[in-house]
Amino acid sequence: MQKTTEQIKYKSVQTVFNKPFFASSDGVIKIYQNDAINFLKSLPDNSVDLITTDPAYSGMNQMLKLGKGKIIGTYKDKGENGAKWFEEFHDTEKNYAEFLNECKRVLKNDRHIYIMFDSYSLLSLAPMVRQIFDVKNILCWDKANIGLGHYFRRRHEFILFASKGKRHLKSKAIPDVWKIKRVTKIKYPTQKPTEIFELMIKGSAEDGFVVCDPFLGSGSAMIASIKNNCNFIGCDISEKSINISKQRAEEFFKTGKDILQPQSLLSDDNLTNKLF
Repeated sequence: MQKTTEQIKYKSVQTVFNKPFFASSDGVIKIYQNDAINFLKSLPDNSVDLITTDPAYSGMNQMLKLGKGKIIGTYKDKGENGAKWFEEFHDTEKNYAEFLNECKRVLKNDRHIYIMFDSYSLLSLAPMVRQIFDVKNILCWDKANIGLGHYFRRRHEFILFASKGKRHLKSKAIPDVWKIKRVTKIKYPTQKPTEIFELMIKGSAEDGFVVCDPFLGSGSAMIASIKNNCNFIGCDISEKSINISKQRAEEFFKTGKDILQPQSLLSDDNLTNKLF
């Protein structure tokens, strides 16, 4: 049977999506342009050692529509015509269940997963994680400096820590509150400090582990993986995301400098600082 134009176009698009947008010369770092669920579906079973990710949740923004901050622009723009908003991961139960099940499928046995949450998504979606993974703790990122907020100014975010099977942390000295300064001069919305992902890796990864981030964003998890001798695979649907992450990786390999975060953002918490 002759293929339709739509089928040929679809196959062509999928071929592009399944090829790395960027890969390091040694192949240990690979990033793709795709949506998170399709990217995960393209990976083999039991193929990654650690998942560290910060989904672009829609919960708080779409429920409250308060996005008028200096970083992300006006919510109503939703990323159109050069606006700062990016397309979000819509946190319906169906979407999220599929995402979590794909994460479980690709994650090896006796391995860990870290998922960042805003407060709305924590209330609505975190209970679903318990149906699929063994939830061990909820960690708190203390940003040290007060941020934006309409009903109390925000200074923290949450990280849900869970496992597939049984695995101990590498260190018993890691606290459950991580005091790390926010990134102020950002080049990508919601850019996170690399130290956030480095703590996840320090707690859960060995040299050579494959770290996966299905929501690449600015590539902070990627840089954290390079710094800690891990392989990395990640993706993002945003062209801006993968272009910035590619430039960030290339410059880091070339000069050892992080163009998006030139300085450490560790705060005055001696307990956390000793881990670096």
